[in-house]
Amino acid sequence: MPISVLIVDDQQLMRMGLAMVLDAQDDIDVVGEAADGESAVKAVFELTPDVVLMDVRMPGVDGVTATSQITSSSASSRVLVMTTFDLDEHVLGALRAGASGFLLKDTPPEDLISAIRSVAAGDAVVSPKVTKRLLTRFIAEESAPIQDPGVLDTLTEREREVLGLLATGLSNAEIARGLVLSEATVKTHVGRMLTKLGLRDRVQAVVLAYETGLVRPRS
Repeated sequence: MPISVLIVDDQQLMRMGLAMVLDAQDDIDVVGEAADGESAVKAVFELTPDVVLMDVRMPGVDGVTATSQITSSSASSRVLVMTTFDLDEHVLGALRAGASGFLLKDTPPEDLISAIRSVAAGDAVVSPKVTKRLLTRFIAEESAPIQDPGVLDTLTEREREVLGLLATGLSNAEIARGLVLSEATVKTHVGRMLTKLGLRDRVQAVVLAYETGLVRPRS
């Protein structure tokens, strides 16, 4: 079955352009469009898309609020946020709200298509290093952890170690080399960590690592 996509953007030309690019793919089907967050949430329950391409800044209900409503509901749709600015504080809000990642609106078409396929498969598409830059910008000023570090108590010592390395921007392969483990073993640790913490993907894991103080941004 093709990957069903809902495009959410307040600019009609942007929606049309994205639809043309995506509908040209054999494995992607644009099933609907929405111009604001309220319409997007309604469309998610009507169309049940696999992936929602979500603009952040829109009139009325914005993309962050809509993302939170979608990810906290029974909907299985995954949200991929699109923004003009890579250091937009609204993006961090969207990640906290449960988005599976974000892309810049000037992302090359081939990267957008690849990102949609990855998100539909259950992966996150935000580079850990990009996420770290966001967290450094908007969490570094916090003098104390935003969340109770006790939420990490369910993790084993190795899982906490993997989470800490993941949050510093390392890929699974880089973590494997650093800990002298196989990449498959690292993937297993990441999977168990996500399950124990009730997280959807590694993006939320990175956010949690900073919010609990497990990792602190460096200047």
